[in-house]
Amino acid sequence: MKVAVFSSKPYDREFLTAANDNLEQPQQLIFYEAQLNLHTCILAQGCTAVCCFVNDQLNAEVLGQLAQVGVKLVALRCAGFNQVDLAAAKTLNIKIARVAEYSPHAVAEHALGLILMLNRQLHRAYRRVHDNDYSLNGLLGFDLVKKTVGVIGTGKIGQTFARIMQGLGCEVIAYDPQPNHALAAAGITYVAPDDLWPAADIISLHCPLNNNTHHLINPVTIAAMKDGVMLINTGRGGLIDTRAVIAGLKAKKIGYLGLDVYEEEGNLFFEDQSNNLLQDDIFARLLTFPNVVITGHQAFFTREALTSIATITLDNIRYFEQQDFSQMTLVE
Repeated sequence: MKVAVFSSKPYDREFLTAANDNLEQPQQLIFYEAQLNLHTCILAQGCTAVCCFVNDQLNAEVLGQLAQVGVKLVALRCAGFNQVDLAAAKTLNIKIARVAEYSPHAVAEHALGLILMLNRQLHRAYRRVHDNDYSLNGLLGFDLVKKTVGVIGTGKIGQTFARIMQGLGCEVIAYDPQPNHALAAAGITYVAPDDLWPAADIISLHCPLNNNTHHLINPVTIAAMKDGVMLINTGRGGLIDTRAVIAGLKAKKIGYLGLDVYEEEGNLFFEDQSNNLLQDDIFARLLTFPNVVITGHQAFFTREALTSIATITLDNIRYFEQQDFSQMTLVE
């Protein structure tokens, strides 16, 4: 089957090609560096499927254009699907498949990395040593043991993160509309959001982005948090109202902020912007805070995760070709 792969980087080509070569009947993969949007839809002409990533546009207009050129399947190589107009896809009879689970350890461990970097000021200490400055003033951290960690969302990634923090001796509390009984049996306490905000020293977001969670972190929820709280987001940028978080940082309500995602990241992340002037004033403001660490949506970026993503993505395409929809990880 002919598949147009959008937003493809060298690592996407490497891992998708390797997984494709292992198939008895390999797919015909056509790689494009361009993001999928209304202007690039034409590149899918003659393809039965498109393979997309987190910042590709899959609104009603784009899906309509894809349908016109013959596309029947959107194979997302990511877990999130907030960028897809599912109602339009259903009307157009376009199947949407995703990678529901690839490596929860990759994202959970990255969240821990952000916590350790912020707490022990590793980003600042690294720069100091390179400047021949070995002073310790301003680098004071705290022991994680016995601190209360609040986990929002306990799917596979949230569960893994919760167990990691529990293993470090933290008291872990969590919120999820559908509590995980095994996690509760392991000693992790489920609480309502209104009880989690004021109790947690560290809050980490691992929930999907939807109408109920958009700007979950906002002026009201920030006001309910502990003074000096550490906030970590490796989920989706839209979970956080960035302007509200900046106000919280300025007021010292938020003591630490670790982000791997940003709500306007589509025009920034996954590209080398080093020769361009930064046009996003809000993002630029975030970069001025010494207690903020931002990575460019790389939490998923491990060899194991990319191998799994490529394998599951191609499985979805293969099962679609075989009309074996029950084996696909469909979004419906």
